[in-house]
Amino acid sequence: MKKVFAVTAALALLGLGIAAQADVFNLGTGFTNLETVTVGDPGNAGDFRYGTAYQGSEGGPASFGSVGYNYNIGKYEVTAKQYADFLNNKASASDPYGLYNTSMDTANNPNGCNIKRASVSGNYTYTVADDWANRPVNYIDFWDALRFANWLNNGQGNGDTETGAYTLGGYNGPDGLTIQRNAGARWFLTNEDEWYKAAYYKGGGTDAGYWDYPTQSDTEPSNVGSDGYADPGNHANYEINSNYTIGSPYYRTNVGEFEKSASAYGTFDQGGNVFEWNEGIDGTIRVERGGAANDGGHSAYHLRAAYRGENRPDNGGPIHGFRIAGVPAGWEPVPEPSSIIALAGALISLLGIRRRRA
Repeated sequence: MKKVFAVTAALALLGLGIAAQADVFNLGTGFTNLETVTVGDPGNAGDFRYGTAYQGSEGGPASFGSVGYNYNIGKYEVTAKQYADFLNNKASASDPYGLYNTSMDTANNPNGCNIKRASVSGNYTYTVADDWANRPVNYIDFWDALRFANWLNNGQGNGDTETGAYTLGGYNGPDGLTIQRNAGARWFLTNEDEWYKAAYYKGGGTDAGYWDYPTQSDTEPSNVGSDGYADPGNHANYEINSNYTIGSPYYRTNVGEFEKSASAYGTFDQGGNVFEWNEGIDGTIRVERGGAANDGGHSAYHLRAAYRGENRPDNGGPIHGFRIAGVPAGWEPVPEPSSIIALAGALISLLGIRRRRA
């Protein structure tokens, strides 16, 4: 599959309202740019199959996936090259928010995405080899993802990471409730319904139903394949009892490698590669979905709509990555009932409702 998606700065400016220096939209020949697809069918019915007594949650939402507006979501997971560009802009002189995890470097951890940091005269530079550049970034915690979204909101370059879609103020702790999406956000992490709909909804109307897997299938995807694999459809990158889709040193395939295994809206790898953070809340911690390339041999179970993972927002390990979402210029910013979400989570925590760990 051709991995070059030449999105010019002018197209980024017109289509998504981002300033002309938006490098992650125009990384150059051979590199996957940050590209989005539109999720339509506003007002679709929710999926009630796996609510309330949900894996990873007790007393949770009754349904998932109902969204009353159009929005754009990343066609691919954020790549190592895209994140390295972010680091070179925002973690060069210093890295006070810990945007870089030294485990990203495979010289330090064999599970990393191979972003390397060098220091010259007190300044950091970040590089990633071409054969790693288009694979998803990992060792990302929830706050890293929000800071990336803020950076996009503020035009990239030297754009602020602490304000914009989210007001962070330097926070990096374990509290998953306090910080919510701000009104008017144009780039953001998806909430859980937005992520779920993009992955599992069949599309084509407001009552089209849901697939079990984000490959437009109710049948477990195959994990056979590798870089350059001729995908016949319904494939994903995940581990089955130490049998990897692609083994050491990469583990993660290039984003979009399984070109015939997209969701109904055209997203790739919402099943496999890395677990993806979203704004969903389970008690006092955050939700992650989609499964990963090497997450302990749980077969395709973690890829299913029926699986809801959870983790502390300050925990960014080898299976954690993200994709970004947004609204094009001219669209109204999407609503986010953050106060309701925060209140519900606080009540769950206050009442001491126990959660089943994923």
